[in-house]
Amino acid sequence: MNRPPTPIAETARGHLEPRVPIGREGEPVAEMVARLSTEHHASLDPVWVVDEAGRLMGVVPTAELLAAARDIPLGSLMRPPPPTVDAETDQERVAIVAHQHRLAAVPVVDAERRFLGVVPPTALVDVLLREHEEDLRRFAGIVDSANHATGALALPPVRRVVNRLPWLLVGLAGSILAAGVMAGFESRLQAEVAISFFVPAIVYLADAIGTQTEAVAVRGLSLEQAPLGRVLRGELATGAILGSLLGLAMIPAAAWLGASPGLAAAVAVALFAAGATASSVGLVFPWILSRLGLDPAYGSGPVATVVQDLLTLLVYFACVVAFA
Repeated sequence: MNRPPTPIAETARGHLEPRVPIGREGEPVAEMVARLSTEHHASLDPVWVVDEAGRLMGVVPTAELLAAARDIPLGSLMRPPPPTVDAETDQERVAIVAHQHRLAAVPVVDAERRFLGVVPPTALVDVLLREHEEDLRRFAGIVDSANHATGALALPPVRRVVNRLPWLLVGLAGSILAAGVMAGFESRLQAEVAISFFVPAIVYLADAIGTQTEAVAVRGLSLEQAPLGRVLRGELATGAILGSLLGLAMIPAAAWLGASPGLAAAVAVALFAAGATASSVGLVFPWILSRLGLDPAYGSGPVATVVQDLLTLLVYFACVVAFA
């Protein structure tokens, strides 16, 4: 499914700064230096060099320009241009390009590679801050993404409730289903009360593994930086290894708490399976929303937690039936 178009304010075009020094390849250094002193620019470094059609060809650091002989062309001082983005590139991808390539400003070009200007450092910092705040709200299950975190603190209580309640209702529904799962094993729990001792630990650890997966994967998925298959295989392996280590660590603890050998084995296997399951859920849910054109951060937090908890309980009780 195609993504809806990104609002202009959230693209490179929305942060474009065209007031930067631009020179031609064949322009003498003397002319460029003269224009630097007469034209108003938002930034003087570097000088962006274009060809006759306005296509970006390279850059000249201003310090080198000022130190160069005045009769040579700009092209003789030119360095290769840094990575560019097009005007419709999502603002978050622009910030990531800046980070990956250590750019103070990111050059913006059109479909014909004509130079339009740059996304300046102040805009990049602002984008990173706002995207981080939005992710924190969505991880917490707060629906409204229009307000910054500081603004959200000033909202009246009723508006705060409206922003937070929808995903909490999802969590309530999940809690009811989880209670139903527990009720289905009532007779087994009555026969061996120790089974219930390990439910909080297993559910918590599975949630923690899933949350870690969401935290490291959700941004990359939103920007399509890696194929799902490769990421999923890596997270499955990671979750399984973490679950195995936690399961092995839980065996002596379970024995110390008086669990039978069968129950200790069930706890260990459940943690192994829950680790792989939780990491998969933490990745697949955001991926599905990303394919639907929604921000994958909405698939984390309460929604993923509900699914992880239900699957973890089912896995644990299945292990109890098999081993205990």
